Amino acid sequence: MPTRLAVLLLLLPGIGLAQAQQPLSVIDWLKTPPPANLPGTVLLEPPVARSGQQPQIEVTPLESLAPPLGLVASSVTGLPVDLWQRSDARQLAERLMNVPVRDNPAMQTLLYTLLLSETRPPHGSAEAGETLLLARLDRLMQLGAVDPAQALVQLAGPTDTAERFGRWFNATLLTGDEDRSCAALVAQPYLAPDYGAQIFCTARRGDWTSAALTLEAAHALELLPSASLDLLDRFLSPEIFEDLPPPQRPSRPDPLTFRLFEAIGEPMATATLPRSFANADLRDLAGWKAQLEAAERLTRIGALTPNQLLGLYTQRTPAASGGIWDRVTALQRFETALNSNSPEAVAKTLPIVWQAMQQARLEVPFAHLFAEALAGQALTDQKAAALAWRIRLLSPDYEMAARAPVGTDAEAGFLAALAKGEPGNVLPPSPRAAAIAQGFLPNARLSPELELMLVEGHLGEAILEGMDRFARGAQGNHGDLAMALALFRRVGLEDTARRAALQLMLLDRS
Repeated sequence: MPTRLAVLLLLLPGIGLAQAQQPLSVIDWLKTPPPANLPGTVLLEPPVARSGQQPQIEVTPLESLAPPLGLVASSVTGLPVDLWQRSDARQLAERLMNVPVRDNPAMQTLLYTLLLSETRPPHGSAEAGETLLLARLDRLMQLGAVDPAQALVQLAGPTDTAERFGRWFNATLLTGDEDRSCAALVAQPYLAPDYGAQIFCTARRGDWTSAALTLEAAHALELLPSASLDLLDRFLSPEIFEDLPPPQRPSRPDPLTFRLFEAIGEPMATATLPRSFANADLRDLAGWKAQLEAAERLTRIGALTPNQLLGLYTQRTPAASGGIWDRVTALQRFETALNSNSPEAVAKTLPIVWQAMQQARLEVPFAHLFAEALAGQALTDQKAAALAWRIRLLSPDYEMAARAPVGTDAEAGFLAALAKGEPGNVLPPSPRAAAIAQGFLPNARLSPELELMLVEGHLGEAILEGMDRFARGAQGNHGDLAMALALFRRVGLEDTARRAALQLMLLDRS
């Protein structure tokens, strides 16, 4: 008995201390505020029940739910992980590959969000998930976003299937990271897209003898086209071909052919090649002009960040004039004017650099870079002030700019109202503006087709349909324009709707 009493006395201070402390909540994470930069919560069902009937419950075995795959968490994108689950994988793949986004940066951003967000594959077999994954990778490569494509396939498992490996291999060839894919190929030769890849990787790993033997076998058995065999001969035995003319360059090379030409000292210009090849010019092997042209090309489609472009623009002083050098000079002079804190210098250089950015269709990246600095400028020149305000409307801080509009004309009033999400409160200055205002009406209706997609849970497919309609609306179909904006707002993509509409009003894409 004394022993039990002693133990009890020893425990009492700890018990008292525990009672004095604040009790811990099992769900403390609920107190964490949500991220402030979400595009909005995507609603998959109505917020209120429409009847008193018991709702239908869908049961899915846990083992059939594939883990979500993507580079950006759904908590950041605001899109649910079951974005695609109720749609047909082949239809999704076709839509993802064909949805047009070239002329509107907001639509480009939305497409990248769809491609990179953490999502589960559609319900069905593993083949459905593979179909959607390959479509995501192919569209990223088509857009020129090679680094994200490489990262996504590496996350998925690049050696799980030959199709994944082929896309990983192509991406690494364009980013200069081929040693990683070649190491995997040498370890698992059955993954090789063809004997050319196997020969290239064997040589890259230092085994020139095995590479030469494989090439001899490919010659004897005619396993590759003659042009590929000739190119590989020059790659492995350059001394034999020193005095011979270079091989004929194909008009549509694959990444391996492109790198082989580079390896034999005959690099190919990327300007006429698919956009993904421009990534090869971002390496230090390329000259400054080639890097600038590649960066502009990729930034224009949203595959490169504005800061990366700015870093190249300001890398050194151009030693020539005309073309891209005039843009570099204009931007450097404008940045110097900003740093001088001289409103007069800013007012003088702003129209020149803006015209240069318009010629390159880089207005939105420019706005991302300099909108904040322009907001702090006390510009007395009215034309420069009006231009600076419109540039700010193209930036993420468009709503802040709308609080102090510059200009009293009808278009300025409409732009300010649109930036606030209330374009219906002012008189639209054009038929396009009227269609935009219609899309922002609180009671804007969707077509039966879109309504059915949302009711049946085809959210991702509905967003892609909205993007298609927006593209048609930008070309003059005002009904589709209003419908697209109404859809974006219905599913919580308010920021996308405003930015897309502002860009449509402010950018000349004729």
